[in-house]
Amino acid sequence: MLDFLLPWAFTLVVLPLLMRLLPPASESLGAAIRAPFGARWQRLQGEGQVSASVSTFRVLGLFLAWICIVTAIARPQWVGEPIELPNTGRDLMLSLDLSGSMQIRDMQVGNRTISRVEAVKAIASDFTERRVGDRVGLILFGSKAYVQAPLTFDTTTVTQFIREAQLGFAGEDTAIGDALGLAIKRLRDRPAASRVLILLTDGQDTASSVEPMEAAALAAQQNVKVYTIGISRNLGTTSARGGEVDEALLRAIAEATGGEYFRARDPRELQAIYGIIDQLEPVEQDASTFRPRRSLSYWAMLAGLCLGSVVLLTGGLLTGLRSRDGGAAA
Repeated sequence: MLDFLLPWAFTLVVLPLLMRLLPPASESLGAAIRAPFGARWQRLQGEGQVSASVSTFRVLGLFLAWICIVTAIARPQWVGEPIELPNTGRDLMLSLDLSGSMQIRDMQVGNRTISRVEAVKAIASDFTERRVGDRVGLILFGSKAYVQAPLTFDTTTVTQFIREAQLGFAGEDTAIGDALGLAIKRLRDRPAASRVLILLTDGQDTASSVEPMEAAALAAQQNVKVYTIGISRNLGTTSARGGEVDEALLRAIAEATGGEYFRARDPRELQAIYGIIDQLEPVEQDASTFRPRRSLSYWAMLAGLCLGSVVLLTGGLLTGLRSRDGGAAA
C-alpha cells in the first residue's frame, strides 16, 4: 500500500501556476522605427513560432519534474502487509544491593576469595544475558534506590550496566523497602501475570523511608512476585545481629508476594539460585503487529532531476539547431 508521511506537501504543486498568474512587469514602449526588411521579419516570425513550441515543451516538462520533486518531499512509502510479533516472557526487575558491606571479600571461587559485589555482578550479568524474550530492568540501591535501566528488551545494555555498577553509587546503608517500592512503581502497569522482582541483598533494612513489609503488602496487591536472595557467609535471623542478612525479613517478603527466598553462601549457590529462577515459564502477552515500510522518496527525486535535466538539455539543443538553420538561411 502506498502511503505519504507528509501529504500536505502536495499543496506546493500549484506554486508554479500561481507564479504564472502574477501580472508581468510593465514594459515601456520605445519609439517605433521603420525598416524595409519585410521578408526578414517574416522569417523571424516563423522562428518565433518554433521558439514558442519549444517554450511550451519546456514548461510542461519542468512542471512534471516539479510534481516529481513535490512527491519526494511528501515522503512516499510502500507499506507492507502486517506482520504479527508475539511477545513472550516476563517483565523482570532486578534489584541489587550496592551498600558498603558488599565489598566484603568472603566469596570463595576455587583457591581465591572475591568480594560479594564481584560475585553478584558476574552471575547476575550472566543471568540477564540469558533472559531472551523478557523485558528486564535494573534497580540499584544502598541508602537510596534508583532505576539504572527501565524495563527493556535490550538485555545487552542491562548486562553492561550490571558490570559497570560500583559501590558507593547509592550510599553505604541498605534501603530494602525503598527498592521494593520503586520496583512496584515500575511493574504495576505491566500485565499482572508477568510481574517479577528479584531482590538481592547482604544486609538488613537500615535506611528505608517505607517499611519493607508494607512494601511487600503493596507488592502482593499489585501481583508483583518477589524472589529474595540473601548473600553472606553468615546469615542472621533478626536485626539484632548487625551486619548480617535479615533472613526472616527476606523470607517474609517472598512468602507475602508468592515468591521464594534463597540463601547464597558462595558463588556456586548463587549460580544455582539464578538457574532456578531462570526456569520461570514465559507468559504469552498481547501480540504486537509490525508493518514494514520502504521509502520511495529517492525514486521520485531521481525521476524529477532526470526529467528536468532532459527538458533543459533538449530545449537548449532545439534552440541551437534553429539558430544555426536560421543563420545558414540568412
